[in-house]
Amino acid sequence: MTQLFADNAAQLAGAVGRLLGWPPDWFWRSTPAEIAAILASPGGEPATVTRDQIAQLMKDNPDG
Repeated sequence: MTQLFADNAAQLAGAVGRLLGWPPDWFWRSTPAEIAAILASPGGEPATVTRDQIAQLMKDNPDG
């Protein structure tokens, strides 16, 4: 496993934990398809994020 993959996987695990309230073992036992299905919008349309939502996320989660 490369360091880049490990870093990205850890970051995704943290995001799923915050967004879905999952403990780490739920993330590691899930498949990418399961996570995608859970995060998909109910109408089947691709989920979108607005600039305002990104700005709020950045405000709520500052880097250092």
